[in-house]
Amino acid sequence: MAEELIFSPDDYVVYPTHGVGKVVSIETQEIAGHELRLFVISFDRDRMTLRVPVSKASTSGLRRLSSRKVMDNALTTLKGRARTKRSMWSRRAQEYEAKINSGNPISIAEVVRDLHRNAGQPDQSFSERQIYEAARDRLACELAAVEKIEMEAATEMLEGLLAA
Repeated sequence: MAEELIFSPDDYVVYPTHGVGKVVSIETQEIAGHELRLFVISFDRDRMTLRVPVSKASTSGLRRLSSRKVMDNALTTLKGRARTKRSMWSRRAQEYEAKINSGNPISIAEVVRDLHRNAGQPDQSFSERQIYEAARDRLACELAAVEKIEMEAATEMLEGLLAA
């Protein structure tokens, strides 16, 4: 059996498809006649609560916040050159969504970098803008938690690096 990830109440964690949340408690519930220990995680931005079985935490991709080093690598990725494939938008959009939902800050930074538009470039489609904002917000959310700053300040920091 995989080793259990132990998180404590008030720990910030990252769930791949939802981003940064806070462990509110660890509770035991009876489900279908089995006692199950659950991490109760609150995602303030989405106003939702998620219950993840302790035994499934690692296979679900639940992880601690990134280290400063990983976050620095993600920020360095932002400064790189945008790489856009010439494939159809629907295919690229799926790849971008997969990168965002991977929960990996460096993959998310690649999406932000690739979809960021500097002044003078043609306008983005609505769906491009949505994916860009989702990726930027996900990255800003984790950056804010790692740096212990407000989400707005983290977003400005990202936008500043992109504009540089």
